[in-house]
Amino acid sequence: MKLIKKIFVILFLALISLGLILFGCYLAVTKNVSLAPEKLLLNEKSIVLYDENLNPVQHVASHLKQTVKLTELPEYTKQAFISIEDKRFYKHNGFDFKGIVRATLHNLKAGSFKEGASTISQQLIKNTHLTQEKTLKRKLREWKLTKQLEKHYTKDEILEKYLNTIYFGHNCFGITSAADFYFGKKPSELSLADSAILAGLVKSPNNYSPFKNPNRCQARKAVVLNVMQKNRKINQNELKNALNTPLPTPNQTTSSGQYAHFVFNELTQIADSNGIKIGGNIEIYTDYNPTLQAELEKFSKDYAKYDQAIFILDNITHGYKACFSTIGNAPRLPGSLLKPLAVYAPALEENIISPATPILDEKMNYGGYAPENYDGEFHGYVSARESVEKSLNIPAVKTLQTLGASKAAAYLQKLGLPIDKEDETLALALGGIKNGFPLQDLTEAYSTFANNGNKYPCTFIKELKINGKTVYTRPNKSTKIFHEDTAYLMTDILKSTAQKGTAKKLRNLSFDIAAKTGTVGTKKGNTDAYALSYTAKDTIGVWFGNADNTFIDTTGGGLPCNLLFSLNEFLEQEYAKTQAKIPSFSIPKNVQKIALDKTAYYDTHTILLADDYSPAEYQLFELFKTSAIPLNKSTSFSKPQIIAPRISLTEKGVKIDFDSRAPRYYQYRIERYDYATHTTLYNGKFIETFLDDTIEDNKRYEYIVTPIYKERNGVSMKLPIISTGNKNKLDKDKIIDEDWWEY
Repeated sequence: MKLIKKIFVILFLALISLGLILFGCYLAVTKNVSLAPEKLLLNEKSIVLYDENLNPVQHVASHLKQTVKLTELPEYTKQAFISIEDKRFYKHNGFDFKGIVRATLHNLKAGSFKEGASTISQQLIKNTHLTQEKTLKRKLREWKLTKQLEKHYTKDEILEKYLNTIYFGHNCFGITSAADFYFGKKPSELSLADSAILAGLVKSPNNYSPFKNPNRCQARKAVVLNVMQKNRKINQNELKNALNTPLPTPNQTTSSGQYAHFVFNELTQIADSNGIKIGGNIEIYTDYNPTLQAELEKFSKDYAKYDQAIFILDNITHGYKACFSTIGNAPRLPGSLLKPLAVYAPALEENIISPATPILDEKMNYGGYAPENYDGEFHGYVSARESVEKSLNIPAVKTLQTLGASKAAAYLQKLGLPIDKEDETLALALGGIKNGFPLQDLTEAYSTFANNGNKYPCTFIKELKINGKTVYTRPNKSTKIFHEDTAYLMTDILKSTAQKGTAKKLRNLSFDIAAKTGTVGTKKGNTDAYALSYTAKDTIGVWFGNADNTFIDTTGGGLPCNLLFSLNEFLEQEYAKTQAKIPSFSIPKNVQKIALDKTAYYDTHTILLADDYSPAEYQLFELFKTSAIPLNKSTSFSKPQIIAPRISLTEKGVKIDFDSRAPRYYQYRIERYDYATHTTLYNGKFIETFLDDTIEDNKRYEYIVTPIYKERNGVSMKLPIISTGNKNKLDKDKIIDEDWWEY
């Protein structure tokens, strides 16, 4: 008994000691921590967005002082937030211990931390006073500050401050800006359905946005309304009517700034992905270029008859410098813009093609799928380079057939352009997919070529600080999609496209630029027009169309290319102000320019290395990977060879007809043997027909033709032996064979 008593005393003293230690830690950790009333209100310093030169962007926080009094809100609006976030708000002193126990039991049962128990008071403190770190130190500070908050403010004051500082996504801080952005209303005008949507957004603005995820938003809205009905804050009819109220649509909203709109969209995604709670003093660092943005928006006004999307990406920092969009980040069908990404670059990577590979552009039918070119014509044999330059459809489909649609889909997946399994068809070569892609994603995919085949995370936000502590920096780890040689070959092909292909409106720019255009439409008209370019410094994507898919009167190589030219020209001028230039693309060591036999390439569609003695005019130059340089070399000039001429006996003599493909640059020597004499009959330039009219009767002649190039004898061709027979007999036979009575 004494032993048990002794153990009890020891345990009691240990608990007392532990309590004193914890209390001491609490006092030490929270010694200098005190509530700052000014942090409980949003002001122009609460959210600061910095441009590329670390200057604050003024217009971003223009709405932050638009606070609302709690008395101005409908009762159901207040109850929506309390019901879903903290139903015992008016009963506890800042900490809901029942809620903590309940959440703990649920989490233990689920085997994960799915349910939290933070009260509205705790959330307000976390959002305005604390960093994002999840430590005991921060929790102890939260405890002290929450107690101070509850001591100095009434419940209504706390709720009011909470609603005026909470983040609702889409650059909406506080319920005033959220009501305006999502519904075009003042907070006092919010309906029950509106209130349920806003209350549901607090948990995850990115996941429950009515504009990004309407299905999830509708489900979350139903959760809020059902909890309100369960807590007897609304009746059954109110529940039913609110559930049947349609979600808001994006065209009801306005944005306070094009660039800021995309920044804050990304902010919610970063917060969700990294477990960051948005609140407090927020500093956002970007690559924003105000001068470029102003110029972009000025240019865009010249094309105001269309919806537009324009993104300008820095290929070195991988951050967006400027953007403009009248359709947000809505996906559109990509058209021919997909050809380099899904077909040609993967085929180059897999060594299926080189830029010189000849492809027969001909009428094809693949089980009912019969692709046609934009001009309705077939162009015979064209190189892979020319196929991209002219954006020909049939060569793209043929190349994809060899590559395989599933392999093309795998490359698109790695490029951040996933497609459905049902889209893995030959139509993929022409951008024929179900859902399409946002222009931002296509722009980022093309920047992979500018970065030597490496795909970098491309973002608007470079760094994010909350309450002075960095909680996010742009990842700089790349994924290798294509080898450096593949990326350069694709870039060089797209340089040709900008010089003499569908993007040739860019040809007068004085620096290296690669480009591709794309047009989506039917015989009735076009719905989408793209022009996309990249240099060693920047990637620019331009899209024109109409959000409702009505027809437009331009193609990718038309007005979008005009705008692309203007933007690139402006960028060059801006670089020149700091004595900077846009550098040329650097050719890697494992890519070489190779001389090919031009005659073989165009006459027989054969890729042969040029003869060592080949004149410049008979050489064709193309780029190859060093690992895929052709092995066979032409001997057209070092060892001339021709197709055997045709020989025949006629009344006038022995006729020798040369093949029309026989090279004109050879000299030709024709020799005759009759077993007694050897005669050189001809030694000169190419002739289509040679006639030997010096033959005699009853002779057997053998003719030898030798091609010669610069005194180098080629392969001599022995022609079939000719027997002349008796000329008089030939004349008699002719009389018998023909109508003899006419003689």
